[in-house]
Order: sequence, then C-alpha cells, then structure tokens
Amino acid sequence: MKDTTMQGRTCLITGATSGIGLATARLLAARGAQIVMVGRDLARTQAAREEIIEHSGNEQVDFLLADLGSLAQVRKLAAEFRTRFSALHVLINNAGLVTAQRELTEDGFERMFGVNHLAHFLLTLELLPVLRRHAPSRVVLVSSDAHRFGRLDADDLQSERGFGFPTLVSAMRVYGGSKLANLLFGQALSRRLDGTGVTVNSVHPGAVATNMGKNNQGWYSFLPKLISPFFSTPEQGATASLYVASSPGLEGRSGAYFVREQEVTPSARARDSQFAEQLFHRSCEMVGHTGDIEA
Repeated sequence: MKDTTMQGRTCLITGATSGIGLATARLLAARGAQIVMVGRDLARTQAAREEIIEHSGNEQVDFLLADLGSLAQVRKLAAEFRTRFSALHVLINNAGLVTAQRELTEDGFERMFGVNHLAHFLLTLELLPVLRRHAPSRVVLVSSDAHRFGRLDADDLQSERGFGFPTLVSAMRVYGGSKLANLLFGQALSRRLDGTGVTVNSVHPGAVATNMGKNNQGWYSFLPKLISPFFSTPEQGATASLYVASSPGLEGRSGAYFVREQEVTPSARARDSQFAEQLFHRSCEMVGHTGDIEA
C-alpha cells in the first residue's frame, strides 16, 4: 500500500539538490508531501526535481533558487516562498558546507558560520509566521555530532582566531562550532515557540558520503573521496530528517536532538541555555532581524 502519511503537507528543504537533502526530498515526496527544494544552480536543481518526480511518482515538486551565502538572497527566498505557496508545514534546514580555510560570505561573515547557521537562522525567522499559521508544523535543523568538538567562542564568532595549524583540525573545529550553533538555536527557538504548535528539533544524520567539502582545493579535495567508503549512504543519513519531519509519535516533541531515530543528549555546551540566549540575540543583530516571532 502506498504511504501517504505526508499528503497535504508542504515541506521546504534547503540543500536539496544532492546528498542528504536530495534523499530527504525523495523520501518525503514518496510519502505524498508537496516538496519545495532550495538550490543554487538552475540546471542542477531542475535535474534534481525531475529525479524526485521520477523516483516518487509525485508531481508536487517545486523549487526556489538562492545562494545561502547571501542574506539578501535568503530574504528574497523567504519572500518568494510566501508569495508562491500558501502553506508551510515542515522546514528542513539541511544545507551545509565545510571549508578548509577561512573564507567570508557576501556579508562578511565566516562562511561556515554564515551559511550553516546564520542563513538558516534568518530563513527560519522569516518563515515562522507561515509555520505558525499552519501548525502543527515542524522545524528540522540538520546539525552534527561534530558539535561535540566544535569551537564556538562568544568573543570570536567569526573565527578570526579560529583557523590555525593544523588547518584540517582547526577547520573541523570551526565547522563543529557552526553545528553547535544549530543546536543552540534549536534550544532557544523551541522555548520561544512553546505552546504555538511549532516544534523545533535537531538531528545528526551520521557520517554520510556527500559532496560536502569536495570544492576545497589541494589535498583537502581528496579527503572526502578517501573516507567516503566508510560512510553511510545519503539515503541512510536522510532517515533522521525523515523521522523528525514526519513521525506521528513526535507530535509536540520539541527542543530535542536525534541521531537517526534515537533521541540522545547533546554536549553540555549545546545545553547551555544562557549561551543559547546570547547567541540568539547576537545572531539577530548580525542578520538584522528583531527576533520577533509573533504570527
């Protein structure tokens, strides 16, 4: 019997043209959801849309284009979604990147912090009125167990002192810090949304073979190829996002962290409510948002 558990539900997924995001979109489409993909490249995004339709038999697959390294494009993305689509039930903040060296976004933020955290922070706040109007609804933050060794210094959020020698170790600490920021955002936002019908949960998809990091230069570009045979497939990694986005058993559960389908306790730093509030307010300042979450 065909699974239609997500029929009538609209899901917006960032980073949906490859890897875990594409696999998540396929699985949700197969369950009857209306999918809105976010990609950067028109040709790749169109190809991914066709693949999802062919795989799922679900024609309700649309897309929007945006570079999450630009806050102006994130705002435009949210505005275009509100114009084109009448409802939003699930927002999956999936897109992420790893850089071997310190790079800056269009807005001057360290790129991993800017894309992995700030872009999704702003997108979520911009779409909260739609999520609230169509509650029960869910926000899924794709974090990582890399948060456990992540470096996130309140006095150096842009990692001006975060990159050093050895560069691979320092880069992964900065990446882990951006994933820690996801968890802290989830904690702060879930408190603010208590009683609204909008839940916020974070997931760790496991060590998954994706395209992340393959655009780096030098020997860093070969690292994903060397270790990918030991990783899970994107389909296996997508089970966490799928579970948190669609499981009836999680209705009303918020502020939690899941590894695959198991709720686990994140690091002590990720449970620091004072730091979570500090980061929330600092992030509002950085993206130019009031932090108002009223519908």
